[in-house]
Amino acid sequence: MKKLLAIILAITAIATCFVGCGKKDKKEVIVVGYTLYEPMNYLEDGELVGFDTELAKEVFENLGYEVVFKKIEWSAKYTDLKAGTIDCIWNGFTCNVADDDDGIQRSEKVDFSYNYMENRQAIVVKKDSGIAAAADLKGKRGAYEAGSAGKTYANSFEGIVPKEVVAQTDAIFEVNAGTADFAVVDIQLARSYAGTGDYANLVIAEDLSSDVEYYAIGFKKGSKLTEKVNEQLEKLGEDGTIEKLAKKYGVENTAITDYSDQKK
Repeated sequence: MKKLLAIILAITAIATCFVGCGKKDKKEVIVVGYTLYEPMNYLEDGELVGFDTELAKEVFENLGYEVVFKKIEWSAKYTDLKAGTIDCIWNGFTCNVADDDDGIQRSEKVDFSYNYMENRQAIVVKKDSGIAAAADLKGKRGAYEAGSAGKTYANSFEGIVPKEVVAQTDAIFEVNAGTADFAVVDIQLARSYAGTGDYANLVIAEDLSSDVEYYAIGFKKGSKLTEKVNEQLEKLGEDGTIEKLAKKYGVENTAITDYSDQKK
């Protein structure tokens, strides 16, 4: 009887350990909202890679989370964040602009992390387009991503014919196909496409680029994640991780590694 009792107790202890240990080891999931945007988040041999992708993994894994990436439509980013289907927007999210549809500053809609990269809006055209100055855009068809900073910038030019598309890459495709005269996209994306491969006939109209903008990570208002992520950005900036990733993805001239002037 004693032997049977001992066996039962041993089995119970093992089962309890499995259940308890399983619960203890299970990590909380963080869902990162993104769109396909080289060199920030894009597919390479079927795997999601990019500067933002790798930096997000570094930050959240250091914080003890399991990271899951969820592709979103950029125009629905606030809805997804508010609904809780994503925990943050980490995808070349320009923070220091107002949204064109309502004129409200983005910083009033979400909590932003530190600025971690410089950006500009770039205008991409065909080499023989004849577009070089603002006056050349009048009456021209301009493609831009819905809900993007590119939309705001495109509509700052007088007399354009707007063409809203789902993604920044779609705007580039429209110009390449001749269904738009110019595309307004982030400079990082423009540099990845213009003058390369199937897009060898595309160029950046350098004199038409916007003033400096900044990328930051967007969280729900009042989120405790914002401060935690900022702390990680500081650490990864100091230990060289961000610089290493920036060089890997060719954004070393725009990535920010020192956040001392952004501390409140």
